[in-house]
Amino acid sequence: MKVILVILCIFAMLGAVFMLVKGIVAFLKTTEEDLKSGGTGPSQSSLRQNKAMMGRITFQAFAILIVALLLLMAGK
Repeated sequence: MKVILVILCIFAMLGAVFMLVKGIVAFLKTTEEDLKSGGTGPSQSSLRQNKAMMGRITFQAFAILIVALLLLMAGK
């Protein structure tokens, strides 16, 4: 069981890194036109950045939960 949790934790960490890189790339592709959208709502670039960062937070949460489970199992 511990081996499965460790593997899942590694995948969650890799997912967080992937989503972080994806968010940074979306940030770097932001143009001046996106920044001056005129207040008509969020630009497509902003939506992509938000989606990537929410994905990163989700993967980090899974990794933290798995580490907590591993620590609980190690304490018993």
